[in-house]
Amino acid sequence: MGDKTLTRMDLSEAVFREVGLSRNESSQLVESVLTHMSDALVRGETVKISSFGTFSLRDKAARVGRNPKTGEEVPIHPRRVLTFRPSHLMKDRVAAGNKR
Repeated sequence: MGDKTLTRMDLSEAVFREVGLSRNESSQLVESVLTHMSDALVRGETVKISSFGTFSLRDKAARVGRNPKTGEEVPIHPRRVLTFRPSHLMKDRVAAGNKR
């Protein structure tokens, strides 16, 4: 695996090159999309992007955990977690990339 990370700036630059918007407009577009996605998730909505995947929230119940170092039992409070489930197309595309 590579050590490369795709950043907001990389996305903005790709929009700039491929769509032809100015760099400032490209950056604003990427920020707007990410903000809409984040806001929807905060409201408890599911975000589904065709051919990519689905972001959703899951409520995890309270439970008792254990400190692996000391063996002491520790309460873990209920919480919401963000999950991502890739689409079949994305899974196939990633799997095809593994065959080098």
